[in-house]
Amino acid sequence: MTATTNAPPTTRRSHGDSGAPPGKRRSLGDLKVAMIFIAPATVGFVVFYIWPTLRGAYLSFTEYSLLSAPKFNGLANYDRMIHDSFFWNALGVTVEYVVINIGLQTVLAVGIAMLMYRLTKSITVRAIILAPYLVANVVVALVWYWMLDVQVGVVNTFLGWVGIDPIAFFGDSHWAIPTVAGINVWRHMGYTALLVFAGLQMIPSYVYEAAEVDGSTEWKTFWRITLPLLRPVLVMVLVVTMIGSFQIFDTVAVTTQGGPINATRVIYYYIYERAFTRFDFGYASAMALVLFAILAVVSLVQLRLLRARESDLA
Repeated sequence: MTATTNAPPTTRRSHGDSGAPPGKRRSLGDLKVAMIFIAPATVGFVVFYIWPTLRGAYLSFTEYSLLSAPKFNGLANYDRMIHDSFFWNALGVTVEYVVINIGLQTVLAVGIAMLMYRLTKSITVRAIILAPYLVANVVVALVWYWMLDVQVGVVNTFLGWVGIDPIAFFGDSHWAIPTVAGINVWRHMGYTALLVFAGLQMIPSYVYEAAEVDGSTEWKTFWRITLPLLRPVLVMVLVVTMIGSFQIFDTVAVTTQGGPINATRVIYYYIYERAFTRFDFGYASAMALVLFAILAVVSLVQLRLLRARESDLA
């Protein structure tokens, strides 16, 4: 008689099976696919953003031009910046532009958004309002430069018809920055209005119905309900507009080139002049790094003071 033994059954595995759960294997496969898709954007971000930032930070501590290798000079560029009256003038001009641009653009954008929300929600109207934003900054600057020309500009021609003397919009130091700001407000306010309009559509209708039942007027409803509930959107608009306003360059480069008498020499244009006309790349890098720090600090302060992560909607 032959003895038999009851051996435990063996589990057969296919070749290459690691024994990992199917869900985990699937997630690892999805991760690999995702990494392949984001690799080009990641490479571009590193090459065109991270590396130039690190390179600029290094050059800010050097004396460097295209004619010689970078020579480390410590904090000399920053000390020079403190005593540079042109730098402080450029920063002051930029702040003036930012205040005018943000103030006008935000007020007009909110007004346009409210009109769209109350009167019409037509896609055609939205397209018309957004149209200036789709035109390149340089083209917009050139068109307005010709329209506001003191000799043959259509605006001054119209002013002459109503008995007003011609105004040198780009040649008068008192008019130059408000004119540049007005051009950029005209181009960007439609896009900003659409952002605010999107925020208005997120406010529940029952809030306005309750206010109407309580006898609230349109003005009180706007100040006590609409604006507080729009705060998260307005915070985003203010931060983005502020960052973009500090980076104003093309309109100035096309119209005034920093004149008259440095009245429109904003900080970006001054950095450009130092780097690409005087080849003072070390000092220009130091100013760029300081501008980056200013934008970071101002953005964080705005987000903190305006409570960007909180909502007034219970």
